[in-house]
Amino acid sequence: MKKQRIFLSPPHMGNMEQVFVREAFESNFIAPLGPQVDAFEREFSDYTGIEHCVAVSSGTAAMHLALRCLGIGPGDEVLASTLTFIGSITPILFQGATPVFIDSDSLSWNMDPELLEQELIDCEKRGKLPKAVVPTDLYGQCADYGRILKICDRYGIPVVVDAAEALGALYQRTENRGPKTEDRRHETAGMARSDPDTQSSRLKARGDWRHAGKGAQAAVFSFNGNKIITTSGGGMLASDDEKLIAQARFLSQQARDPAPHYEHSTIGYNYRMSNIVAAIGRGQLQIVEERVRRKREIFAYYQHALSDSPGIEFMPEAAYGLCNKWLTVILITPEEFAADREQVRLALEDQNIESRPVWKPMHLQPVFEISNEQGAKSAGQKRDGRGRRVAKRGEMHQARVVGGRVAEDLFDRGLCLPSGTAMTDRDLDRVVLEIKNLARK
Repeated sequence: MKKQRIFLSPPHMGNMEQVFVREAFESNFIAPLGPQVDAFEREFSDYTGIEHCVAVSSGTAAMHLALRCLGIGPGDEVLASTLTFIGSITPILFQGATPVFIDSDSLSWNMDPELLEQELIDCEKRGKLPKAVVPTDLYGQCADYGRILKICDRYGIPVVVDAAEALGALYQRTENRGPKTEDRRHETAGMARSDPDTQSSRLKARGDWRHAGKGAQAAVFSFNGNKIITTSGGGMLASDDEKLIAQARFLSQQARDPAPHYEHSTIGYNYRMSNIVAAIGRGQLQIVEERVRRKREIFAYYQHALSDSPGIEFMPEAAYGLCNKWLTVILITPEEFAADREQVRLALEDQNIESRPVWKPMHLQPVFEISNEQGAKSAGQKRDGRGRRVAKRGEMHQARVVGGRVAEDLFDRGLCLPSGTAMTDRDLDRVVLEIKNLARK
């Protein structure tokens, strides 16, 4: 008999989603927009501490609106994390701009601030600075905003954070950073894991802690089905810049000018969020802190259970932040573990357990024609994270890459383990047992 499927990160509903959906039905606001959308935006702003929000159809739509509002266009370059989901990159192409992929650092797995700084120095020497920088908060861990924002401020370059995976994650402002994460866990645990009604006020009271995305020009969040909270689909663009959000809201509603008829002086998009979808989001937002707490417990469970397994490392938590642990991610060194990442993934799949490799870096994706830091084309020489040639096919887009080896290694060895918040200890033990069985073979 086939064992029950363990999914990577399935939706997990609470008690209030159906209440808010019922309100939407009873009010007959079934079409896009409505009071549930308005309430969701207000409550999301209260929770994150980011002043203004517009709810849209996806995280990709939110990123597209942000770049459009910043005036990104043909001939421009946008610096972005190479280790990310393509949804944070395609909006750059939508606007006709060229992505420049920045490698990860080994401490956070996010955009390397030192490579970013050197690239901006080189861009200034070439006389062409990028129009924006888009760091990704990978697997719910904030990028090093303190350093990235300081570097970009020096050149007047806006930062748009891809916080799609990072709802509930926190970071500490640079000037107030204290002891290492492990040394201050007792100090921050209550504050960081408080209920949604009090977290924002506590963050503001402390002053030195901020929610993911706060402080950037704009931040993008996703409510896809596998995220820490879900609306089945949907996203949020958040910013302290009221004018940017007002423009994004206008563009997201087909850019309809104020008139009794349909009048359009510019082209917009149908990126509106449904009132029904927003109702689900309101219910999910009420339990986000509970979900973060459980995600962190799952990470700790795996870490303890696999602590004696040679060749297995866990994604580190940056000293400046508290990660939401959206997914528990391990690195597998096959020479020590006796199996590589793909062998482990297939062994888990054979037991009806879903796992997934770390994001494939953007500079390895076949859709991009890559130049290196010196501008030399890599056409015909593209290789994946395992050194295998990647055949050119379909459409190709120009891009550059700065570094890349760290992200390639993370892709080659990284595996995301099942991290659904409804998992039981028995489910976790099933996953752990299969991994340990491989080590014993």
